[in-house]
Amino acid sequence: MAKKKYIYDENLTREENLLLEHLYAFNTSQMAVALKKQFLNPNENLKDFHTRISDIINYEWQQRQQKKLDKLFDQATLKYPNADFDETLYEPDRMLDIHMIEQLQRCGYIREPRNLLITGSSGTGKTHIANALCIAAMHQFISAKYIRANTLLQLCVKEEINGTIYEYINELASYDLLVIDDFGLMDLNMDKCRHLFEVIETRDSRKSTIIVSQFPVLKWWDLFQENTYADAVLSRMTKQAYRLECNGRDMRQSN
Repeated sequence: MAKKKYIYDENLTREENLLLEHLYAFNTSQMAVALKKQFLNPNENLKDFHTRISDIINYEWQQRQQKKLDKLFDQATLKYPNADFDETLYEPDRMLDIHMIEQLQRCGYIREPRNLLITGSSGTGKTHIANALCIAAMHQFISAKYIRANTLLQLCVKEEINGTIYEYINELASYDLLVIDDFGLMDLNMDKCRHLFEVIETRDSRKSTIIVSQFPVLKWWDLFQENTYADAVLSRMTKQAYRLECNGRDMRQSN
């Protein structure tokens, strides 16, 4: 990416413009923005040196961190990009394991790494919780990706036709956290079983995966058309995985 070029400002002295040009050349354009604001604000002279230099450096740091965060959010393709853990979590009729959810927000399961299986009836907030966990991870600069199971397998078929299936699977393997939603609401023929196995295998014991399903884990084996792949995939999915049950009220129903 080409560096931003500084445009001289006639309201500044030659020396001030030269300093800003140097900051742009150093690829610290946000420091230049902060310094320029100081040059143009006479009240900045009332601050001590330490405060002024801190403001400049912190502005560059904050802008770079925000840029990283924006990139993570763009890559995540969340269904609910504003999902959070609000007070509704604590409503008794949601029947949630609050202690576990609070622990999951700290992202230790991602660093271990271990999988998380979120199951429960339709409308109980499984997808919302999974998206909120992605957001919690990204705020710790942990990369995340959300995708529905059917979409994932359709893309695998498309990438295989294009001859880029391994590149796509490696891309999925690169995310620190992968959320596969609506597991069970897809057709698992032989080819799709194979694709799912490759996705799970490349992440096994290396990266954390969240599986979201309205089917109980005990019924997942029946979703596969090929028993060998069922055993291979499920053993990797469920091995030492944390489990979160969502069996409370339907959140889609009005209060």
